[in-house]
Amino acid sequence: MTTFALIGAGPGLGAAVARRFGRHGFDIALISRSQPHLDTLAAQLGEDGVTARGFAADVRDPDALNAALDAATSTLGPIEVLQYSPVPHKDFMKPVLETTAADLQGPFAFSVGGPVTAVRNVLPGMRDLGRGTLLLLFVNGGSAVRPHPDRAGTSIAFAAESAYARLLHDQLAPDGIHVAQLIIPGAITPGDDRKDPDVLAGLLFDLHRERTGFRHFAEPLDA
Repeated sequence: MTTFALIGAGPGLGAAVARRFGRHGFDIALISRSQPHLDTLAAQLGEDGVTARGFAADVRDPDALNAALDAATSTLGPIEVLQYSPVPHKDFMKPVLETTAADLQGPFAFSVGGPVTAVRNVLPGMRDLGRGTLLLLFVNGGSAVRPHPDRAGTSIAFAAESAYARLLHDQLAPDGIHVAQLIIPGAITPGDDRKDPDVLAGLLFDLHRERTGFRHFAEPLDA
């Protein structure tokens, strides 16, 4: 069995990506904070012929996140693809001159601690699989590469997450594990030519299939 683990499973991009990978033979492990929400999403995906199960965890809680990933592996099988794309909390987005050191603890737990925990959990299993299709996907907003003064927490934490992902890309390539980052500037917008959830899901699947380069953009950043 082949498992795609989606950390940050929601009704928009998350559902679209789950359907896309599910149609290509992946079983889907859905991870977010609310089990009822996950059960509803898994049932909807099941109606579309996708095998999906929900495993609740807060990404800021390493024990809970490890438990969810362990349960996903035990239930569905080894994780071949991991996507990290939870939506940041609004309270991470204070203006830079109003941001204290304490204000950065949440964003760092969310955007650095969560990814590190997840990668360290799935990496041994990926290495055991030894396939040429292993993939770690990181999805971030535009502030990951162009910091915004009114969104200091996410700008700083996304930059750190980007650095971690880039280091993984360089270190894991010899092991046949591809690491890619997709930057989505602005809001995900249904009906948009570039940022509709289904369009983005197709782009993410292309990153899995083509396995070229590290950083990719859903659309160019404004000048």
